[in-house]
Amino acid sequence: MLFTEPGLTKTERVALDTDGHVLLPGRLTPEARAALITALADIESQAGPDQARPRRYSAEHNDYLASLIANPEMIALVQAAIGPEIRFDHCVALNRAGGDNGADWHSHDYAEDRPDLAFVRVFFYINGFTPNDGGLKAVSGSHLYRDPKIRARSGDQARSGVDKDEAFRAGWLMGKTHPLTGAPLTIENLTAPEGSVILMHTHAAHAVSPRQAGSPMRWCVVYAYRNPGAPVSVARWISKEFEQSPPPGAEWLMPEQ
Repeated sequence: MLFTEPGLTKTERVALDTDGHVLLPGRLTPEARAALITALADIESQAGPDQARPRRYSAEHNDYLASLIANPEMIALVQAAIGPEIRFDHCVALNRAGGDNGADWHSHDYAEDRPDLAFVRVFFYINGFTPNDGGLKAVSGSHLYRDPKIRARSGDQARSGVDKDEAFRAGWLMGKTHPLTGAPLTIENLTAPEGSVILMHTHAAHAVSPRQAGSPMRWCVVYAYRNPGAPVSVARWISKEFEQSPPPGAEWLMPEQ
């Protein structure tokens, strides 16, 4: 089994649509966690310091990761989040070793003018995270702006060491309120226990805190799925070979439309 509980509850679905993300603590089974660590360690052994392809196209470099694309439990979770008509978009290893710099504030693109079309990322945090150690940060309600170009800092600001959160508050975040609740948009520092799953809509603003120097590898992989009907995102990382010869059962998930 992949998950300890199937799909999403009504409350979890409401949280995903209202906040732009939902945390499912400890949702991965112990067996799945062990298999994922083995698979992601394999990706790291293939990647090396300067080879990004095994990380970016992770399912094409490990059979277990590929097998999860059309896993019935995975499909049930995604369909509970964005409906029955879905396509696979990418599978990316997001492992972060001790000392990793994290990630600046950003969002992703897809169907900005079509709010009826969704794109969701499913993050597996095998050994979890804490707020100041490779932790995911989010802003509830930011996804409803459907802005694919959210950024905290310019290149000059990043090079000069301007704090990413302060730059974000003084920039894109300033003065914005939640389109549904009217509450001011604020940064949330999430905490994920071991085996947690996080679902996040593609337009949601998010960032990652640096990994502490003495911390072990933060094992993580993300799977992305979308409703077809709009030009594909710039993050659709699937080779033609993989698209034409997908894992068994995943054929229906591969067409762009």
